[in-house]
Amino acid sequence: MTDLQLYQYILIGLLFVWSGFVRSGLGFGGAVLTLPFLLLVVDNPLIFLPIIGVHLMFFSCLITWQNRQRVKRTAADHQSSISTIDWKYLRFALSVMIVPKLIGILGLLTLPASLMSSIIYCIVIGYAISYVLNRPFKSNSRSLDIVFLILGGYVSGTSLIGAPLIAAVFATHVSREKLRDTLFVLWFILVLIKMVSFLIAGVDLQLIHHLWLLPCAFIGHLLGERLHKKLVGAESKVFFRVLGSVLILVSTLGLIRTLI
Repeated sequence: MTDLQLYQYILIGLLFVWSGFVRSGLGFGGAVLTLPFLLLVVDNPLIFLPIIGVHLMFFSCLITWQNRQRVKRTAADHQSSISTIDWKYLRFALSVMIVPKLIGILGLLTLPASLMSSIIYCIVIGYAISYVLNRPFKSNSRSLDIVFLILGGYVSGTSLIGAPLIAAVFATHVSREKLRDTLFVLWFILVLIKMVSFLIAGVDLQLIHHLWLLPCAFIGHLLGERLHKKLVGAESKVFFRVLGSVLILVSTLGLIRTLI
């Protein structure tokens, strides 16, 4: 990513501001709602996935720490001890997802970049349609839970965009007060596995670009914190429908470009 034009660097910086905003404002989606736009700038997932992975690990730690401090203060006021992570279900989910996760990483490292971009666009279109129809993925049986976790683990291995499938399962089995922190711990573990795989495979982690893209993401994080209540309020359905429509358009254009 050292031979790009100035406008490409500006677009990438703005998209990482967007990534931080989405991650902080919605609690997930920093990758799935950003990667299609990044691939329109540079059509190679392996350039952006290491950067997105590091950002996800950093902000997962930051948000989880902030939530734990808040919960500790609440617990101190009530003279009780409260855990914000459901470790039992987290261990179960990881045991189901680990093998598909590794298979997905292998596919990412071996398949052509254009093919992986096409797969990513197709997955994002599927998510976007569910946003437009206001029918997010839901899990209502143990068998479907396992299917969603397997698919989510595989998609997470290929592109880090398995969050909607995984979150659908966790939302059913993890209490609301523990859901966000439990998911962030899961994201951290899954991304850590992927980053280790990148190191073993000799993938360029784009370390020099973290120096300016992490502050961009942090600006988005601060904006997302301020607007979190508005985004998850009464108008959030409209927000998701508009966002889903834009994602369908962008992903369709990207898919056409990769196939031509």
